[in-house]
Amino acid sequence: MSSVVVLDNGGGLCKAGFAGDRDPTAVVPNCLGRSGASKRWLVADQLLAPDSDVTSVSIRRPLDRGYLVNPDLQREVWDRILRSLLRADPAHSSLLLVEPLFNPPSVQRATDELIFEDFGFQSLCVADSPSLIHLYEASRRPCLSQYCCSLVVDCGFSFIHAAPVLHNFTLNYGVRRLDLGGKALTNYLKELVSYRSVNVMDETLIIDHAKEQLCFVSLDVARDLELARKSGEDNPFRCTYVLPDGVTHTKGYVKDMEEARRYLSLPSQSTINQSVANEELDCQENAKRPEARRQIDLTKNEFSLTNERFLVPEMIFHPSDLGMNQAGLAECIVRAVQSCHPQLHPQLFESIILTGGSTLFPQFRERLERELRPLVRDDYKVKIATQEDPILGVWRGGSLLASSPDFESMCITKLEYEEIGSARSRRRFFH
Repeated sequence: MSSVVVLDNGGGLCKAGFAGDRDPTAVVPNCLGRSGASKRWLVADQLLAPDSDVTSVSIRRPLDRGYLVNPDLQREVWDRILRSLLRADPAHSSLLLVEPLFNPPSVQRATDELIFEDFGFQSLCVADSPSLIHLYEASRRPCLSQYCCSLVVDCGFSFIHAAPVLHNFTLNYGVRRLDLGGKALTNYLKELVSYRSVNVMDETLIIDHAKEQLCFVSLDVARDLELARKSGEDNPFRCTYVLPDGVTHTKGYVKDMEEARRYLSLPSQSTINQSVANEELDCQENAKRPEARRQIDLTKNEFSLTNERFLVPEMIFHPSDLGMNQAGLAECIVRAVQSCHPQLHPQLFESIILTGGSTLFPQFRERLERELRPLVRDDYKVKIATQEDPILGVWRGGSLLASSPDFESMCITKLEYEEIGSARSRRRFFH
């Protein structure tokens, strides 16, 4: 077994495993949770157990807005991952840690104390997600290694970064950030559902699951809003999410996935009246096949979603609609490219890589391309690539780097840390 532990310490999920492996050993929530009916705090993977009650769970996260704010909580999560899930011995292991961009020095010191003093790792290498994404994708796609550069769009839990990467180094001066991410989208959906149907403000994990299952990116917001308004009860976007009742099921679920996917069959070029007519036919067909739906009578234990399904991800493209004084994702990408040398512009627009959990929303790439194309010069190509697994892409890049022959020379050792301190030893990482 490899003696190098690779840890992608995200704000939402913590991915951990060993160098050289294709997939991490553990992908768990980076938090602690406790239900109202219990006094016991569940750590990381314990929240994913089939018998765990996720109703009204109080959540405590070690990271806030992407940065470490509670080292004690982080110690608990890492201890659970290292000792119970990975069964690794830090005293005989090196660590590759993925940190957020622009990590403040005070946070770096707290992190180093955890790694060297609390856990006693032999050595440490720190990397950022854009450079690891570029490294991993360049190993899979020869055309990317030919350019030596890419623009990594990381839609994470806490925020979104558009980061230019050149020769496996992130160009920090070119990075542009949106101060919203998966957490903000979940909170927005909680507010919408609580206002329109049932109070779910305390159901973070459940609404997070509903968002992942049901939300999608609209390719024509005006059309979809009009269609949702005119079609009434036969709304093609309407679907039902069933909340856990704590007796027959402890997790939430989508009542009818076929119903939830009806929007995918909407024709892109047609009148709204025709679309509504088609949906009425679909509803008549479903009425003839009642066995296709789960017949569960749970009064006030379920809620319906309609236009919320595409209005929530719309925040990414137009945050100003919610009063945020920020540009949308397409403009953020253009600004990141324009901050680089003009010779890099065509290559960067032609090698955009999407990563992060929010890029999993259906039709995300197509919508971004539609938004981006009018903002880019006509003689430049726009090519947007998606990763096979956007959640694991950063970790896989870390696994690749940690298994390279030069990895040991990139690390700072525990002895160096003890002799010269955190700030001086970290200069090796160009942060």
